[in-house]
Amino acid sequence: MRKDNKILKRAQLPENFTSLEEFWTFWDTHSTSDYEDMMEDVDIQVDVYSSRVYCAVAKDLAAQLRAHARKQGVSTETLINLWLREKISGSTQIG
Repeated sequence: MRKDNKILKRAQLPENFTSLEEFWTFWDTHSTSDYEDMMEDVDIQVDVYSSRVYCAVAKDLAAQLRAHARKQGVSTETLINLWLREKISGSTQIG
């Protein structure tokens, strides 16, 4: 590898990182531009029209929601969306 007519040595890229901390430490101290010849092109699709709506939730309710979600093995967001879908499909009246 050459840069400004000087040969630079790059650290060997680990085959596998043993932890996220090791991964972060490596990339915090190395540049991906030094490893471009080892990278592969990938195709990705991005949905730029996806959106989220944020609503304020009282602290005590948020704690209860997290606990319920944990018991059911889902994220808090998933649980809230499931409950709201149930509420909306079950009744058109508030309350």
